[in-house]
Amino acid sequence: MSKHTLNINGQLQAVDVAPDTPLLWALRDSLNLVGTKYGCGVGQCGSCTVHVNGSPVRSCMVPVSAVGKQKVTTIEGLDAKVTHPLQTAWQELDVPQCGYCQAGQIMSAAALLRDKPHPTDADIDSAMGGNLCRCAAYIRIRAGIHRAAELANGKKKVAK
Repeated sequence: MSKHTLNINGQLQAVDVAPDTPLLWALRDSLNLVGTKYGCGVGQCGSCTVHVNGSPVRSCMVPVSAVGKQKVTTIEGLDAKVTHPLQTAWQELDVPQCGYCQAGQIMSAAALLRDKPHPTDADIDSAMGGNLCRCAAYIRIRAGIHRAAELANGKKKVAK
């Protein structure tokens, strides 16, 4: 075990873990940030997606020692001031079924919307291709991303 200082959701946090401990376990076990989920453990499902310096990464595959003081954003820190448009859209459209993969879905979608504020279906499919949903809510996820884009761009009307 050794001390590591991580920049999580804008705050420096100390964790006492082995250097090869995946970021996922430091978040969940040491910092009690349990919004990020364990899915497959091999970076294939996307349930553990967080942002490192703004890029979506699979936290189950990134050792704490590789993170250093890079900026890590979890679902809990996605938007500290207000509800993120994706979270609003997810609620409006009742996107999740079981909800297990949704934190990872939202984190990948947030990176997409940051880079492409008006994504096409093809943009969404490409960006979200690595996030698996056991309930197959892909059509609702895509609709949620489109709705979040509307909300972020000032179209506040209630979705149908």
